[in-house]
Amino acid sequence: MKTIQELRDTFPRPGAVEWLGLRPARRAPVQAVMQVEAHPLVGLIGDHGKLAPPRLTALTGEAGEEARPANAPAIPGGPGRRQVTLIQAEHLPVIAALAGLEAASPEQLRRNIAVRGIPLLALKDRRFQIGEVILEGTGECHPCSRMEETLGEGGYNAVRGHGGLTARVIRGGVIRLGDEVRPLPGPVT
Repeated sequence: MKTIQELRDTFPRPGAVEWLGLRPARRAPVQAVMQVEAHPLVGLIGDHGKLAPPRLTALTGEAGEEARPANAPAIPGGPGRRQVTLIQAEHLPVIAALAGLEAASPEQLRRNIAVRGIPLLALKDRRFQIGEVILEGTGECHPCSRMEETLGEGGYNAVRGHGGLTARVIRGGVIRLGDEVRPLPGPVT
């Protein structure tokens, strides 16, 4: 018989990126894109107007990126815990049904990535890879009051329990539509 940890480490198959989106500014409409660039210091380039930080000039020591170990733990409630938001594509019809709508989209929920085929909440508190990028699941992505605006009255409650996952970027790179989503071995320590 498997232990609980062994059960948590067992996934039937990898998932896939079904949709990608960026929010150019606070309260601006989410724009669907074919690919996004992830950076460990800022999250997704172009989301909420974020830009890549200036590069550190190693020889002169000019201001720029600060070195941070890739395995540094997230600070509870601290910076970087919500660099990326993900939603389970299979939950969108459930949210629509609970909100009394024909359909619900990742744009309405203001998420960055919709994944299919892997239980997203099982990636909480662990590292996972999407294409060349490594993310760390930092918590559940709870709904906000904006859900009442986008989904109508009761939208907040329709999303509860189905809001997805927040993550921080551990190793940057490009995430593309169709990229594989694969958990990495073991929980975050």
